[in-house]
Amino acid sequence: MRYIRYVLVGSIVAALVVVAMANRSFVTLTVLPEPLANLANWNFSIDLPLFIVALGGVAVGLLLGYLFEWIRESKHRSEVAKRQRQVKQLHREVSQLKAEKNKGKDDVLAILDEAATRKAS
Repeated sequence: MRYIRYVLVGSIVAALVVVAMANRSFVTLTVLPEPLANLANWNFSIDLPLFIVALGGVAVGLLLGYLFEWIRESKHRSEVAKRQRQVKQLHREVSQLKAEKNKGKDDVLAILDEAATRKAS
């Protein structure tokens, strides 16, 4: 299974290298369109290889998707945390009730009594 993963990752990397080598020409990215830049009398531009623009767009899209999904799932994570707190509280309550039930008994008898109740249920 490990080798299949290596082959898959290697083929993806090879495909990315081929795409990068085929798209090495430079493109100019500008912040504002030309008419709006003339009106504002300001514009920022940068020259980058086309493969960096394309792969950067994919990376930004993936990061935004992960971020939005993490935000969407926050209510589920909070519900799980709430349920875990309830389970811990109930475990503490059960152990406290067992201790009160076996308060005056010998330790061995309390363990045997607890084992018998577990078998019955």
